[in-house]
Amino acid sequence: MTDRPARRLVKTHKPPSVRLGTRPAPSRPATTGTASHLKLTIEYDGSRYRGWQEQSNAMTVQEVIKNALNELLAREYQMAGAGRTDAGVHALAQVVSLHTLRAITPSALLDDLNRRLSKDVNVLKVEPAAQDFHARHSAIARYYLYQISLRRTAFAKNYCWWVKAPLDLDVIERSLPAFLGLHDYKAFADARVGDGSTRVNVEDLRVARHGEMVLIRIGASHFLWKMVRRIVGVLVKIGTKEIPAGLSLADLGRRYAVQIPTWTAPAAGLFLERVRYPGDPPPGEPTPLIVL
Repeated sequence: MTDRPARRLVKTHKPPSVRLGTRPAPSRPATTGTASHLKLTIEYDGSRYRGWQEQSNAMTVQEVIKNALNELLAREYQMAGAGRTDAGVHALAQVVSLHTLRAITPSALLDDLNRRLSKDVNVLKVEPAAQDFHARHSAIARYYLYQISLRRTAFAKNYCWWVKAPLDLDVIERSLPAFLGLHDYKAFADARVGDGSTRVNVEDLRVARHGEMVLIRIGASHFLWKMVRRIVGVLVKIGTKEIPAGLSLADLGRRYAVQIPTWTAPAAGLFLERVRYPGDPPPGEPTPLIVL
C-alpha cells in the first residue's frame, strides 16, 4: 500500500499506545484505537539501493522501511514517499506520510524504526501530521542538490561527480536564467516518462563553490525522470565550453536532443535535499556534505 492517498480513518475510543519495541500479536484487531497520522523525515545513502520505489526484483529504500514497519505495525498502515529517487541517488530529507489505526508515540516509533533499519538509512524525525497529509500530493516544492568535485578524492567519490576539465562557473551562472520558469523539459526527460505533461516550473536554480566542491541546487514543484541529472550534465558542458552559453532551453533541446541523454550526470552526486510544504520557508544557501 504505497503512494496512494491515505483513506479516511475512523476515530473510536482511545486505548493505551501500542508498545513498538515488540512485535504486535497477530490476533490484535486492526481497526481499534485512535488513528495516528505522522510525517517521517528520512536520510539515506542510496549507493546500494535501486532507488526509492519498491520493486519486485531489487532492494530499494522503501522496501527496507516497509520491512521495519511491518514488524512494528503488522502491515496495518498506509505510507507514501515524497520523491521517487533513482538508483544510487541519496536523500538528506526524504519525507514519508504514515497513517495507521494504531495509537503511536512519535518518539517511540523513531527509536524502534532506527533499531531495525540498516546503517545507511536513518529516520531523522517523526512528527504528528494532519489526517489528510500525503507526502507527495501535499508537497509544493522539491529541492535537489548536486555535488561536483573539482579534484580527485579518496573519500567523496560515492557522493559527488569528479569533473576533470576546468569549469567556468561564471559562464554556468550566466546560463541559469534559461532554465528558470515554466518550460517544456521533454528533451531532458527519459523517454519512459510516459504520456503526462513534460512542462515543469523550475523556481530555484543556483550554483555555488565551496573549496573544491561545486554545488548545484534545483527546486521545482515536481521533476521528470532523470531531468535533474540531465540539467546538471548540460550545465557542465556549458561550463567546459563544449557547447555555447546563452542558448534558450528550447534551443538546447532542439540542437542537442540526441546528446543530452548521453550527458546525464552520475547518480552518485545527487541528493533529494528537501521537500517543502505549505507554510514552510524556502531553503537557505546550499552547503556541501563533504568539504574538499
